[in-house]
Amino acid sequence: MTKPLRDNRDFRLLWLSGLFAVLGAQMSALALPLLVLKETGSAVQAGAVGTVSVGAVLITMLPGGVMADRVERRRLMRLCDVGSLTVVTALTVAVWSGHAPMPLVLLVAAAGAILSSIYGPAVFGLMRAVVPADQMGTATARLQARTHTARLVGPLLGGALFGIHPALPFAAEALGLLLSTVCVTLVRTRSRARKTAGAVFSRRELLAGLTFLWKIPYLRTVLLVFGLGMNFAFGALTFTALTAFSEGGRSGVGGGFVITCVSAGALAGALLAPRIGPDRHSRALILATCWACVTAAGVMAWTEQSLVAGIMCALCMCLSTIASIGFLSKLLIVTPDERVGRVQSAAGFLSSMVQPFGPLAGGALLSAFGARWAFVLTGCVLAASALVVTFAPSARTVPEPHDDAAEPSGLPGAAPPATTPPGAGADRAAAGAPRADLGD
Repeated sequence: MTKPLRDNRDFRLLWLSGLFAVLGAQMSALALPLLVLKETGSAVQAGAVGTVSVGAVLITMLPGGVMADRVERRRLMRLCDVGSLTVVTALTVAVWSGHAPMPLVLLVAAAGAILSSIYGPAVFGLMRAVVPADQMGTATARLQARTHTARLVGPLLGGALFGIHPALPFAAEALGLLLSTVCVTLVRTRSRARKTAGAVFSRRELLAGLTFLWKIPYLRTVLLVFGLGMNFAFGALTFTALTAFSEGGRSGVGGGFVITCVSAGALAGALLAPRIGPDRHSRALILATCWACVTAAGVMAWTEQSLVAGIMCALCMCLSTIASIGFLSKLLIVTPDERVGRVQSAAGFLSSMVQPFGPLAGGALLSAFGARWAFVLTGCVLAASALVVTFAPSARTVPEPHDDAAEPSGLPGAAPPATTPPGAGADRAAAGAPRADLGD
C-alpha cells in the first residue's frame, strides 16, 4: 500500500525547500525595483529589473531542461541554491554598506532567473522519483498551494522589511536559500544522471522537449491553444480589467480588488485541487476554464461593478490553477524519466513566451476601442481558443502514462533504474504547466 504524502519524508523536504526559496524570491522581487528606484530615482531603470528577469528566463529555460536531464538532480538543485545564495549575499552586503551598484542589482536579477530555469526542471524530475504516479496530482497541488501562498505573503513581508532597512528583504532571502540548501541536502532520493554522446547543448538536445510535445497530439494542442492562446488572452483580459475598474488610473481600489481576486482564486484552486483529482479530469477542467474565461469577458463587457469582475476573475483563476495542476501531473507521468527535465522546461517555455505581450495587447485594445469593446474582442479570442480545445480531435484523446511511470523511479539512497515527465515568475518549482494567469 502506498504511504500518504504526509509520511513521505523526501517530499516534505522538497516542499519545505521550495517554500523557503520562493518566499525569499517573492520578497526580493518587490524589493529589487524599490531599491533601484530609491538609489536612482529612475522608473525606467527600476523596470529594467523585471525585463532582465523575464528575458533571462526565456533564454535559459530550454538549456535548463537539458542540464536537469544531464546532471544528478539533487546535486543540481543544491548547486543552484548555493549560487543564488552567493549573489544575494553579495547584494545584501552592498545594500547594508550603503550603495548597491546597478550592475550588481541586474546581476542578481539575471542570476536568480537563470538558476530558477535550471532548478525548476530538476525539482520536477526529482519529484518523479520521490512521488508515486497515483499521488502526482496531489503533490503538484501542494506545490502550487505553497507557491501561491508565498506570492500573497512574500511581497507584504518584503515591503515591511524594506521599510525598516533596504537590506533586510535580501538578508531574509539569503536565510531562506540557506535553509533550502539544507533541506535539499537532507533528501535521500537520487536521480541518475543521463549519459549520452554528443554536445550537451546541441540543437537536438535543446529541442528534444519541444519535439516530444509536438509528437503527442493532445499535449501539442493543449499547449498551443490553452498554454499560448489562453495565457495571451487572459493577460490582456486582466490588464484591461485592472485599467477599466481603476477608472483609467484615477482610483486603484477597483483594479486592486480585481488583482487581489486573481491571486485569491489561484490559491483557492491549489487548495481545492487535491479533493478533485485534477490528473484524472484534466480535459474537463481545461474545457471549464476556457469557457469560464469567455463568460468572464462577456460579463465584464457589460458590468461596471468591480465586485462582479473580481468574482469572475477569481473563478477563472481557480479553475485555471486546478486545470494546470492536472495537466502538469499528466505531463509528468506520460514523459519518460530521461526526458522529464527537457519536456517540463519546453512546456514552461511555450506557456511563458507570450505572457509579456498580453498586457500590451490589452492596452492597445483599450486605447483603440475603449473598455467595453476591448473586453468583447478579448472574449472573441478566448472563444476561438475554447472552440479549438472543445472540438479538435487531437484534444479529445488524453495520453496514457508511460510504461515505467507507474511506480516511483527512485529509492532512498540509491539511483533509480534508467527509463526509456512544472509556477512565478519565475517561481522555482511551479513552472511548466500552461496557465491562464498573470505570469510568475
